[in-house]
Amino acid sequence: MTKFLNSPISRRAVLGGTAAAIGALSMPSILRAQDRSLKVGVYGGYFKDSFDANIFPDFTSATGIAVESIAEPTGEAWLVQLEQAAKAGVAPADVSMMSQVAMLKGQSTDLWAPIDTSKIRNYDDLLGQFVNKYPDGRVAGIGAVAWYITLVTNTDAYPEAPDSWAALWDPANADKLGLLALVSNSFLLEVTAKTYLGGTKALDTEEGLNKAFEKLAEVKPNVRLWYRDEAQFEQALKSGEIPMGQYYHDVTGLAAADGNPVRSTFPKEGGIQDSGCWALSRASGKVEEAHVFIDYMSQPEIQATLSRKVGTAPTLKRDLLDLTAEEFASVSSDIDPIIPRYDLYQTKSDWLNQKWTEMIVG
Repeated sequence: MTKFLNSPISRRAVLGGTAAAIGALSMPSILRAQDRSLKVGVYGGYFKDSFDANIFPDFTSATGIAVESIAEPTGEAWLVQLEQAAKAGVAPADVSMMSQVAMLKGQSTDLWAPIDTSKIRNYDDLLGQFVNKYPDGRVAGIGAVAWYITLVTNTDAYPEAPDSWAALWDPANADKLGLLALVSNSFLLEVTAKTYLGGTKALDTEEGLNKAFEKLAEVKPNVRLWYRDEAQFEQALKSGEIPMGQYYHDVTGLAAADGNPVRSTFPKEGGIQDSGCWALSRASGKVEEAHVFIDYMSQPEIQATLSRKVGTAPTLKRDLLDLTAEEFASVSSDIDPIIPRYDLYQTKSDWLNQKWTEMIVG
């Protein structure tokens, strides 16, 4: 996981569609020739390397299904490739790890083959937010991995950890914050709604969205940096130059373990939980193998291995996992999370981006 800290491309950048397309020309790795095989799309770089080393070989040993892992380009670019290929009856990958917004966009073209949940033994043990469904109830995707954005502080500047996202608005923190620069990856509208407007359902209406924008605009005097480059903020947090902000829980924990004066706090309103889904292309001829794969990846012991080896938060109920309290705390929290309103970034993307530029970062 430490290697990930130095990687210029993160799994989150790929998911959010903010990184340049990577790995599109890289050669897929084939673990070994088998009678049965499956092409699996995962985010490139560190993430793919971790799956190739820690997950896919054991899956092949357990099932006899060889995995050809394919480094996906950005979420949107990969979605377009999958859709164009499906029209021609071809699947660049049978199963792909997809962002939640890409899942919704793929639903609109019926790209995802429905998943037969009777073949997923731990289906009933998945947390509800990790089951992606078509409007008619068909299951389009099963949660693959998750991670958190939390409230982070420099411990030299803040000996006591803040306990609420409301700290972002505190006048005492003027010119001290580093916040993510995009409406679609910061999820600060959801933070605002959960902290001040009774929950993210307040964002169901344009009136509620406008209230959230107005309240969030009050945070602007406290913001030193709206960041797109994760490494830039991480360095400023470590040095104390920008001693508070929002950042990734797992990476902050690793920085602290390396001796840096930083901490990650799950506020009482919850950390922001983002995630990716396993989805099956309708053009795939490997439906049976795909179900074996998704079933395998949804087992408690595999979710625990992902937490330990890849640094992701589990998608299953806590009591099924053999993670120690320390291992669980390094990737997740028992506090109810803030779940992003992915539907808004699909249906109101242009309007949200315009308002964000006008009212928040402009």
